[in-house]
This record gives sequence, C-alpha cells and structure tokens, in this order.
Amino acid sequence: MTHPNQWAATTPTNAAKGFKIHLIVFLVATPVIWLVWYLTDRTYPWPLWSTPAWAIGVLFHYLGVFVFKKSGNSQKL
Repeated sequence: MTHPNQWAATTPTNAAKGFKIHLIVFLVATPVIWLVWYLTDRTYPWPLWSTPAWAIGVLFHYLGVFVFKKSGNSQKL
C-alpha cells in the first residue's frame, strides 16, 4: 500500500543530466583532494582510497544511466 506524500517529484528527473553533474563534480573535486594532500602531510597517500572508490561510483552511475536503461513500462511491485 502506498501513500502519496507532499515531497513527491512533480517533474520527471533527467538521468543523463544527473550523471553529467556527478562526473563534473568528480573531475573538479578530485584534483582539489590531491592538492590538499600535497600541501599537507604527504607521508600517506590517503586520496588513493577515495579517488578509486568515487571513480567506481561514477562508473556505476554511467552504467545505470546509459547501459542498463530502465524501461518506462516496467511494473512496480
């Protein structure tokens, strides 16, 4: 049983635009993260944890939007 709520989306979301924003934020933030690492303590390369993890997230976002597209006629359970 579903209940309508006041926060329901009134306009359809654009998945391609969402991916492009995600990619741009990744491409801008990653060099900033590495710059912070370079300008601070360089004994341990901690951005090596966040950069590949975020890149995998961007990859899965791409796959979900452009490769494994959901059909508009699918039934909701």
